[in-house]
Amino acid sequence: QVELVESGGGLVQAGGSLRLSCAASGLQSYTMAWFRQAPGKEREFVAAITWSGGITHYADSVKGRFSISRDSAQEKVYLQMNSLKPEDTSVYYCAAAYMTSYYLSVSTTYDYWGQGTQVTVSS
Repeated sequence: QVELVESGGGLVQAGGSLRLSCAASGLQSYTMAWFRQAPGKEREFVAAITWSGGITHYADSVKGRFSISRDSAQEKVYLQMNSLKPEDTSVYYCAAAYMTSYYLSVSTTYDYWGQGTQVTVSS
């Protein structure tokens, strides 16, 4: 069982930056991802990084603005979010899948999910 704990959400003005963190023990063997869900909308993929760190994948809507990374020593995964827009406002979820490199943007790939952290971008 993997327990994921997100942190770093908050309120920021448009154009600003936030860094989300996801922590858990034993993350070295897991492909990690961030998804988000806005009120009344379906959960959508944001970014993923494979368990080896060799592959990253981003939704088109965040390419060039968001960056996913991992620190295996500290057992953390980060989502650096720059140039934030009001449409980025969502609850952001961390997710984990054991040693996979496929279907990274598909939510059913992931077995473990965090509780979510709210990101609000004001205009």
